[in-house]
Amino acid sequence: MKNLVRATLLLAMFLVAGSAFGGQVSLGITIGAPPPPRVVRVLPPSPGPDYVWVGGYWYPVGGHYHWHAGYWTRPPYVGARWVAPHHDGRQFFAGYWEGDRGRVEHDHHWDRLHNRDFDHH
Repeated sequence: MKNLVRATLLLAMFLVAGSAFGGQVSLGITIGAPPPPRVVRVLPPSPGPDYVWVGGYWYPVGGHYHWHAGYWTRPPYVGARWVAPHHDGRQFFAGYWEGDRGRVEHDHHWDRLHNRDFDHH
């Protein structure tokens, strides 16, 4: 009987240890929904016929949101459309380009440049 109890305890320890090693731990920071979008009443003129207007939007940086002003840009390929960033009440989804050639993630690094769209594509 004593051996049965020891064997059961040993088996229980292995099961607990095995599930701990196979489990996943996920940590995240929730900052909530962004503020309402800013209102832009006057659009600057388009720099050319192949440009599209990307409206301004909030995006998370660290534990808060930054405003990205609207701008004219060229899509990464002909026929791509901009899918605006959005918050579904629980999670933020970044904006991206989408079309028949697939999805292209938006890169905030290149669009910090003043003439970003004139030489980017």
